[in-house]
Amino acid sequence: MPPLRQPRHLAPERRTLESVRPLELYFDLVFVLGFTQCTALMHENPTWEGVAQGLLVLAVLWWSWAGFSWLTSVVDPEEGPVRIAMFGSMAALLVVALCVPEAFGDRALAFAISYGVVRLGYAALYLLASRDDSELRRSVMGVVPTSAISTTVLLLVASFLDGAAQGAAWALAIGIDGFIPARRGLAGWRLIPAHFAERHNLVIILALGESIVALGIGAEVGLTAGVITAAALGIGLASALWWIYFDLVSLVTLVRLTRAEPGVERNALARDSYTYLHLPMVAGIVMVAFGLEESLAHVDEHLHAVPAFALLGGIALYLLAHVVMRLRNAGTVSVRRLVVAGLMLALWPVALEISALAILAVVNVVLWMLIVIETRSYGEARYRVRHGLEVEIPSRAGAS
Repeated sequence: MPPLRQPRHLAPERRTLESVRPLELYFDLVFVLGFTQCTALMHENPTWEGVAQGLLVLAVLWWSWAGFSWLTSVVDPEEGPVRIAMFGSMAALLVVALCVPEAFGDRALAFAISYGVVRLGYAALYLLASRDDSELRRSVMGVVPTSAISTTVLLLVASFLDGAAQGAAWALAIGIDGFIPARRGLAGWRLIPAHFAERHNLVIILALGESIVALGIGAEVGLTAGVITAAALGIGLASALWWIYFDLVSLVTLVRLTRAEPGVERNALARDSYTYLHLPMVAGIVMVAFGLEESLAHVDEHLHAVPAFALLGGIALYLLAHVVMRLRNAGTVSVRRLVVAGLMLALWPVALEISALAILAVVNVVLWMLIVIETRSYGEARYRVRHGLEVEIPSRAGAS
């Protein structure tokens, strides 16, 4: 039986040796604006409701981005009509991002319509990608159209609601987006481990970039000695978050994904470790960005309850996502990160009594102490992983 003809738009085998394509990086720039707008939404409405709305918008944007991250493992985004389709999706996503500050208000309907265009567009691309792969097509038909249509309809309904009912409709849309991939078959999906991991590594960088942007916006109050110190501490905090993920976690997770059996095992690992658990990481970073922006605006004052919780709770959420990811992949608990996450939450009342500058200093000390202790404890295993040497990495099945 002759092999199936490889469609021109599908990623060739040589993609297994390639990194993320330039068009994917260009495409992700729209999400940088989306992250910035989520922080802006929180800043304009620094209440519990504002933070909740910002996180709901972020989750909706995330499921759109995640869909494209899976798509570009089976479709070469720079080939033929796919390139034009990606540009069209960028235009629609730009409109979505512009609507974010009023996504629960005057621009709710425009947000829902433009988001629906994005979701239906990549649903069409998935169907194109799977037309010569019956197994992939079955998987696509079981997830993508239902998810895209359900989410779009619920956001359209939400645009005519307000208050708790509107928030509930958004939460339901997000829940459906997450529930359907968890319940439908995984066997037919395709992914290139190194490429898939790199996409998610880069989105963490983009989110951390939003923290840097927030420092710049916060510094607009005036460049005093306190603001300069707070900005330096903000860079220290962002750098600590970078280290906690990129020094070892990202490398070990890639090794596990590469070693996983292609098919259901690898796809489930990619779904859980990347699609699901990178969302709270990004959400935590965006919350931290909001807290940093508020800190620079009030360096000599204590933070109010909501931005203080965003700063400390964002770090805790970020660390807890790492804890769950290790539990999912290795069956063990990172006690140190769990303890530090709890400590961040315990510092919330303290942050309401001391200056924003002081709490930033405390947070930096705690996180960098965690990094020093972890780096020393990893020993030779860290060196071997970071230099691409053979090392035994326990899997969930083999963990005690």
